[in-house]
Amino acid sequence: AKEAVIRLSTSQLSHRWSPPSCAASQLFSLQSNLGQRDDISRSNFSTAAMMPQTSNNDQQTPSSTTTQRPKRTRRSLDPLKITPTAAARIHFLISQHNLNNPGSPDGPAVGIRLGTKKRGCNGLSYTLNYAYENHLQNHPRDEAMTINLPSPEMEGNGLKVFVEPMALMNVIGTEMDYLDTVMTSEFTFTNPNSKGECGCGESFNV
Repeated sequence: AKEAVIRLSTSQLSHRWSPPSCAASQLFSLQSNLGQRDDISRSNFSTAAMMPQTSNNDQQTPSSTTTQRPKRTRRSLDPLKITPTAAARIHFLISQHNLNNPGSPDGPAVGIRLGTKKRGCNGLSYTLNYAYENHLQNHPRDEAMTINLPSPEMEGNGLKVFVEPMALMNVIGTEMDYLDTVMTSEFTFTNPNSKGECGCGESFNV
């Protein structure tokens, strides 16, 4: 009787349980696939998964990783060309001026100042004046240059030449020379900006 009861219970249980239908199995499989796809999509679109974990020591600032191009340095050209003969004459005049004016309130002369002035028969003429140590303090807009001769032992090497701002565009590129002959002793200017000169050579126009 016991065996019959057990068999009956087992058979009843086997009859009560039935394997899932085809539709149920497909639904179960679809849910499993959707769960896997959801996990995959979460891992693909997760910022934590895309961005690698880096320590503070591995992080670099943009300035350290960005390569900066070297700045181009524009070479400035001197507005005038001073010949060795003109430099020697400037040196002589400055030496005589400082010797005759030892107590000048502006200090010793260190160079010359070149400018232009409206006078003469052809419009403009050149002006030359002494320039002192504090020249740029009194004339901060002047263009400054240093006479550089082939040899540092040559007279006039290292002297200063200042150009007035209003005269710069009229004399840029000019060659300054000194002419000493039986007839005359004077500075001469070969100016590429000049369109005409008077007969005596004291004035020019641009």
